[in-house]
Amino acid sequence: MKACVLNGYDKKGRSLEIVNVQKPEIGNNDVLVKTRTAGVNPLDNMIIHGDVKLIVPYKTPLVMGNEFTGVIEKVGKSVTRFKVGDRVYGRMPLRKIGTFAEFIAIEQDSIAIVPEYLSDEEASCVPLTALTAFQAFEIMRPKAGETIFISGGTGSLGAMAIPLAKSFGLSVITNGNAENRDRVIELGVDRFIDYKTEDYSKSLHDVDYVLDTLGDRELAKEFSILKQGGKLVSLKGLPNGEFASRFGMPFVKRMLFGMVGRKYDKMADKKNQSYHFIFVHEDGKGLETISKLFTEKKIKVSVDEVFSLDDVNKALEKVANGKSKGKTIIRISK
Repeated sequence: MKACVLNGYDKKGRSLEIVNVQKPEIGNNDVLVKTRTAGVNPLDNMIIHGDVKLIVPYKTPLVMGNEFTGVIEKVGKSVTRFKVGDRVYGRMPLRKIGTFAEFIAIEQDSIAIVPEYLSDEEASCVPLTALTAFQAFEIMRPKAGETIFISGGTGSLGAMAIPLAKSFGLSVITNGNAENRDRVIELGVDRFIDYKTEDYSKSLHDVDYVLDTLGDRELAKEFSILKQGGKLVSLKGLPNGEFASRFGMPFVKRMLFGMVGRKYDKMADKKNQSYHFIFVHEDGKGLETISKLFTEKKIKVSVDEVFSLDDVNKALEKVANGKSKGKTIIRISK
């Protein structure tokens, strides 16, 4: 089968090689999926750059890709939740990614049935980003009527986090380029801030939660708008000791990440706030909950551009440039 392989880490980025590899074998608890579409994410470029080696030390050569939509072609002996022909989607287990390929083998506990109203392209917008938002909200435990600021919420993460936040009854504020105002307001944003004309740190205060998508350069400002005792969950900051403990890492890594993330913990301590780093993991049950929510609310997703598997490097470049208005997708088969 055809697959896109990373042959070595490179801080400056490197092209994936499209090669023929063996179709994966399945275990008793696995399903074999013919991949139809795959989502392309900033995480894919982070892996290429070696930015996540301390969290997940992938060995190369590595078949790339973290999320997918496809149809089950074969089921293992112990599979009870799915059958051949089911259209499913998922975020690959952290220890074994590989959705930029014509077939994947994945455990049944990592996938869910695709909501019928979503196309293959739309469905591949959901698993990684929706689970990221879902897992962030699990940490926050928000209550209806509270307020969340989603920094830079005009990208693919915002397209999932905004409607999910609204489903929890939250008041949602985000910032970004004015050209995206109407699109995110349609998703449910209550207040949009044009970052070119307004400094959110001067106009916002006592926000209950912040979902950070911008990282170190914005974290001090984000803490400044957070209320006493508020929670900040970051996708782009650095991991800290709390993350390492929550992730079940060994003692040495808990100590290491405790030192790495100490400056953010100190920022949070000033107003009894809390800092949480998130690295999304596979979660079939969580994805089932998301699927039910999507089906009930008919949540819209934002597909930006669809590339062929042969153009995977063009897709990665587009995501790296940060110019996607929604999710960039790779079409692998029909």
